Amino acid sequence: MGGHDAGSQHQFTGFAKYFNAYTMVGRRNCVLATYASLAAIGLFFKLKPKKQAAVTEK
Repeated sequence: MGGHDAGSQHQFTGFAKYFNAYTMVGRRNCVLATYASLAAIGLFFKLKPKKQAAVTEK
């Protein structure tokens, strides 16, 4: 019969199995990876030690 067989159309392996634009799980994983990387960059800059001004003797 005619119809869409989602099980056999996309057979992903490797990286594309978890990060793809064809399945809802793949899209969700892309969004979560994006949010995690932005949070990691934000934490890096927030927790990075501040540079201290050089102390000069008079």
